[in-house]
Amino acid sequence: MQLRNLTIPYAQPAVFAPMAGFTDAACRHLMADHGAAWTVSEMASAKAITFGDDKSVRLLRDKAPHGIYAVQLFGAEPETMAQAIRIIQEKGVQFDILDINMGCPAPKITSSGAGSKLMQDPELCGRMVAAARGALGPDKPLTVKMRIGWDAEQLTGVAVARQCEANGADLIAVHGRTREQMYIPPIDVDAITEIRKAVGIPVLANGDITTAEDAKQILEQTGCAGVMIGRGALGNPWIFESLARAWAAGVFDALRTEAQGTEANRQGAAGARAAAQDTDLSRQGGSRNAAGAQPAGAAVKVQQPGAAADPALYNCAPSKEEKIAMMLRHFDDVYARKGEYTAVREMRKHVGWYLKGVPGAAAFRGRINQINDAAALRAAIRSI
Repeated sequence: MQLRNLTIPYAQPAVFAPMAGFTDAACRHLMADHGAAWTVSEMASAKAITFGDDKSVRLLRDKAPHGIYAVQLFGAEPETMAQAIRIIQEKGVQFDILDINMGCPAPKITSSGAGSKLMQDPELCGRMVAAARGALGPDKPLTVKMRIGWDAEQLTGVAVARQCEANGADLIAVHGRTREQMYIPPIDVDAITEIRKAVGIPVLANGDITTAEDAKQILEQTGCAGVMIGRGALGNPWIFESLARAWAAGVFDALRTEAQGTEANRQGAAGARAAAQDTDLSRQGGSRNAAGAQPAGAAVKVQQPGAAADPALYNCAPSKEEKIAMMLRHFDDVYARKGEYTAVREMRKHVGWYLKGVPGAAAFRGRINQINDAAALRAAIRSI
């Protein structure tokens, strides 16, 4: 995939979604190292940045990003958005993609007119994008994260998407719910499909993707260019490795050809498989086959495009020991960046995601939430 001057090394990318309170540098790096096409910062307030708030700038700053890195801003005023973009550029914040949040449903965001509140005013969405494009310049990709509408009576997704495209957005990611629905399942795949058909820029499908099979199903249903995964990746960076291995195994080739239908994209599929084999199968935590752990760097059997794929070729179900090792790596990275007090408290919520589906997880979460020092937290994680 090509976004202006940026080459994405996947024909159908799987992107790690922005999530406030979760997608800090430590979390993003884990996802990138396991195959996320790009990762996105926690959202930062454009208005706060224009008021000189250093904390908001620090949310975006990553001095050594792993892989392709996007920063996300939220706001409700076009000129404020443009000013914030100019400020972060002047302050030397490194990023490859600028994303505008038009999807956050949190009341504290929507009450200011930002986030998914923008879905009520497609024209304003267009002006937000135009202002951002003017400040960003012609070369760097500009993307938008949005929902399908505000509520059942205001399904404005198509109008918003068209405004975003017309004013300079290069890609949109669509969460398949209205703001009113928050995160109540299921997502509306028909609404995502309608938005995808209404624009010529790539559209990523977002919502309720927790496995490679989920990703394949939503791509089949919507014809989208890729997926964005949020909560389904928390505590599970292996989902991106599973998808990279699925692409390498040819699982998505027939789907990609049907949806995009050009020789260039067929060549891109082959390139994506080669890239996946070269770079994504030696990730920390290892790759797996049906029999269990597989040595890092082991080759993946590549199938003919369109052939039925054995999920054992690409599913990366980590062992308990692998989860423990990943939790310790994650904690040590947060500790190094933020110190003991913050790291312990932030890691307690991440542990709950890592332990999803593990017997006795509820009792362990109750115990770990009482821990306040790093040594005790490490010991508790090792004892799982």
